[in-house]
Amino acid sequence: MDTPITGASSGTRGGITAGRLTPDAYAANFADLHPALDPHEAQVAADRCYFCHDAPCVTACPTSIDIPLFIRQIATGTPDASARTILTQNILGGMCARVCPTETLCEQACVREAAEGKPVQIGRLQRYATDHLQRQGAHPFARAAETGKRIAVVGAGPAGLACAHRLSMLGHGVALLDARPKPGGLNEFGIATYKTTGGFAQAEVEWLLGIGGIALSNGVAFGRDFTVESLLSQFDAVFLGVGLAATNGLDIPGIDLPGVDDAVDFIAALRQSDPGAVPIGRDVVVIGGGMTAVDAAVQAKLLGATNVTLAYRGPQVRMKASQYEQDLAAARGVHVIHEAMPIAVEGQGHVAAVVFDRLGERVSIPADQMLLAIGQRLDPDALPATQGGKIVTEGPGRTRTARVWAGGDCATGGDDLTVTAVAQGRDAALDIHTSLMS
Repeated sequence: MDTPITGASSGTRGGITAGRLTPDAYAANFADLHPALDPHEAQVAADRCYFCHDAPCVTACPTSIDIPLFIRQIATGTPDASARTILTQNILGGMCARVCPTETLCEQACVREAAEGKPVQIGRLQRYATDHLQRQGAHPFARAAETGKRIAVVGAGPAGLACAHRLSMLGHGVALLDARPKPGGLNEFGIATYKTTGGFAQAEVEWLLGIGGIALSNGVAFGRDFTVESLLSQFDAVFLGVGLAATNGLDIPGIDLPGVDDAVDFIAALRQSDPGAVPIGRDVVVIGGGMTAVDAAVQAKLLGATNVTLAYRGPQVRMKASQYEQDLAAARGVHVIHEAMPIAVEGQGHVAAVVFDRLGERVSIPADQMLLAIGQRLDPDALPATQGGKIVTEGPGRTRTARVWAGGDCATGGDDLTVTAVAQGRDAALDIHTSLMS
C-alpha cells in the first residue's frame, strides 16, 4: 500500500486550468523580486562598500568586473561611468544584476558578509547603474574600423550575444543566427518571470544590438538550415553558443500520461504569456533539484496551485539550486522533499499521482500536473567533438575543429549561469579576433 506524503494531499481537485487568481493577485505574485533602488537607496548601499584594494568580490565574479570601482562611481554620483565599468566586462550586466546568484558569488565573498553577515548589495547596485545608463538610450561603445572579417555566431543567448557584441566592437561583421522566434536564449525563455519583469530581456538585446554590425536572423536552426561546414565556407570563423536545447526524459511507467509536462516548456510559456493565460493544476509535482526545478515550482504556486511539491532524488546537499533559491521556494509555500526517486506516474487518462521510492518506502503524492526538470542536454549531431554531453573546448573556447569556437552551456566549462556564459562568449571573441588578425 502506498503511503501518502503529509502536507501534499490534494483536497478538491479541479484539473489543469488557467485563470485561478485575480489580475491583481497575478500582478502582485509576479512583481519584481528585487525592486530597483532609488538614488538615495543606491547612495546608502554604495557607502557600505570598503572599496577593498584586493577585493575578493572581483575574484568571485566570473566576468571580473571591478566591483569596488563601479560602486565608488555610484557613491560619487556618476552612475553612467559606473555602468561603463560594468559593461566593459559584462555587456549583459543589467540581466546578470537581476538573475546572478550573487549570494554564492560576489556577495558571499564580500568582506561585509564575513564580518557582519550582511554583504554590500552588489547585484542591486549593478542594476541601478546599468538601468540608469540604458535609460539614456545611447550605446556606450563604438565599433572599431572595419576589418573585413565576418563571423557566424550561432545562438542568440548570453554567450552568443556577448561574443557578437565584442566582435562588433573589434570591427568585425557578425551574422547572429538563432532558432527561436526571438533572441535572448535563456534570458528570454528560461528565467522565472518575477526575476526579470517588464520585457527587460528584449529591451536589453535591442540596446546591445545598437552598436551596429550585427545582422540578426531568427527562426534558422542548426542542422536544418546550416551546418558547421556550410558556415565555414561562408565565414572566417564560427562561434557556437547553442545552449542545451534538448531535455532529459524519465523512463518510468505512466510518464506519457497527459498532465506530464517539461518544466522548461512551462517556464517558456509563462515568459511569453500573461500569467492568467497559463494553465496550472491544483496539485503540482516538480521533479528535479536545480534552478529550473525551483523556478517551475515557485511559479506554479504563484499561478494559484494549491499544493506544490518539489521532489529531488538525492540529499539536500546535492541540490544544484542555491540555498537562497531553496529558501525562496519554501517561503512561497513549496513543499520540498529529498531522497525521493520517482518510479511511476498513475492515472486513468490523466496524471493523478506520482509514486516514489523514498528511502526504501513506496510513497504516493496526488498530482494533476507533473513538471520534469531533470536536466538538459546537447544534440551532438553535426557538432564538433563532444565529451560528457558538451562540446570539448580548450582555453578561450577553441574546439577541435579549426576556426570554430564554442561557449556557454553547450561547452565544457559552462555551468548553467548567465554570467559564466557571458564571460565565455566575450573571451572567445577576443581569441577569435587575435586569431583572425595575426
